[in-house]
Amino acid sequence: MTETQAPSPKSPGPEPSATRGPAPSGNPLDRLFDLTGRGTTVGREVRGGLTTFVAMAYLIVLIPLIIGDAEDVTGAKLDPAQLTTMVALSAGLTTVLMGVVGNAPLAMAAGLGVTPIVVFQAAPHMTWPQAMGLVVLEGVVIVLFALTGVRQLIMDAIPLALKQSIGVGIGAFIALIGLVDAGFVGHHEAASTAVGLGVMGKLAGWPVLVFCAGLILTLVLFIRRVPGAMLIGIAAATVFAVAVNSAATIDPKTWGPVVPEVPDSVVATPDFGLLFEIDLFGGFERAGVVTATVVLFTLVLSGFFDAMGTILGVCEEAGMTDEKGRLPGLSRILTVDGFGAIVGGGVNGSANTAVVESAAGVAEGARTGLASVVTGLLLTALIFVTPLAGVVPVGAAAPALVLVGALMMTHARKIDWEDLEIAVPAFLTIVLMPFTYSITVGVAAGVLAYTVLKLARGKVAEIHWLLYPLSLIFIAYFALHPIEEALGIK
Repeated sequence: MTETQAPSPKSPGPEPSATRGPAPSGNPLDRLFDLTGRGTTVGREVRGGLTTFVAMAYLIVLIPLIIGDAEDVTGAKLDPAQLTTMVALSAGLTTVLMGVVGNAPLAMAAGLGVTPIVVFQAAPHMTWPQAMGLVVLEGVVIVLFALTGVRQLIMDAIPLALKQSIGVGIGAFIALIGLVDAGFVGHHEAASTAVGLGVMGKLAGWPVLVFCAGLILTLVLFIRRVPGAMLIGIAAATVFAVAVNSAATIDPKTWGPVVPEVPDSVVATPDFGLLFEIDLFGGFERAGVVTATVVLFTLVLSGFFDAMGTILGVCEEAGMTDEKGRLPGLSRILTVDGFGAIVGGGVNGSANTAVVESAAGVAEGARTGLASVVTGLLLTALIFVTPLAGVVPVGAAAPALVLVGALMMTHARKIDWEDLEIAVPAFLTIVLMPFTYSITVGVAAGVLAYTVLKLARGKVAEIHWLLYPLSLIFIAYFALHPIEEALGIK
């Protein structure tokens, strides 16, 4: 693949890291990130990093809105401006760290899987500093798992077919996120179905038109192998959205968390008022040991397996895994991911984790940590130009997510669908991720189904011993509500 070509849907991708290509050149960036060995170039990494940044920039606006709209047990709220600074800063720093230490094209940011747990499970029982203290403790636990090798052992225990299905499931999940964000798919109380087309079975509103136009343009450019197809698509859709919003009378709420408007001022003064405003163990005193422990357990489980699924799915798409689905250098990646939760909690920005939007950059050619460094620097710069994060509406970024989902779904061909002991767990893993909006649920269901079916066939020798305790943990996860009721936790 030349520098003038975008990745093709049928392209096998670069050679996995376990089988190195040519030796690095004398270029310092090549030596640091092994660009030659992974079959990439500086230009391609910069383009991929920029694409990931644009695809995930909405998180820097959305996460502060989610947290800032909620109250803690005392009725206190966090300042959205301070939250925006903290979310951007922690995302930028941890993404750069992922690039330099983990050498993986994985961007880090406050996760949409963990943040609701902080807002809806922790905050009602404790103050914000205490809730964020639990987030820090979550990161400490995950880092300990990574440093002791437990986390890598668990990931290696997952059968190859389930690892492949995780990537496929994340593809479906990413596509659904894009379709919902764009308003192409929706749920309405008066409708007879769980989800439907647009609003009550109809596509309506300018934001949906922006998405459709952006999707068509992105698909055409990508199929024609135009370099930066996704980035061009996002930029064009954003310009179209800004023009439409300025010319037509549109309810700002229809755009979602980001309204496409040219900001009055590009530069903003960062507010670091929430930095290190945490109480590590106060939550156990305020909410009680049992309640705080259940919240911490939920945070660890969600953070652990959301990140595991994202890391495996994105890195497989980047061609970084070997023939057994193992990822060289995984321990460094996992350690940085856990450290991201510590940083995120420490600045009151929720737990940072690897985000699925990283796949957009990978689809544009990103293969190394250099792309993450580019993304991280841009995220860090947002603390001074936060108004720019409020220009790209989610509907303009959604076409890239839909296309990335399609590309990741192609890995379904690797799964042996003739073997029901594999097919059923793989199917549950794939469909439950988008159906429940949770990577953790998909992984849990797949592991449980795989273990039960192998036991039912008497194939005990094919079950890694770690899957037994892991299955018990997942059973507890699914039974968390009745367990909380039995313990008197409201």
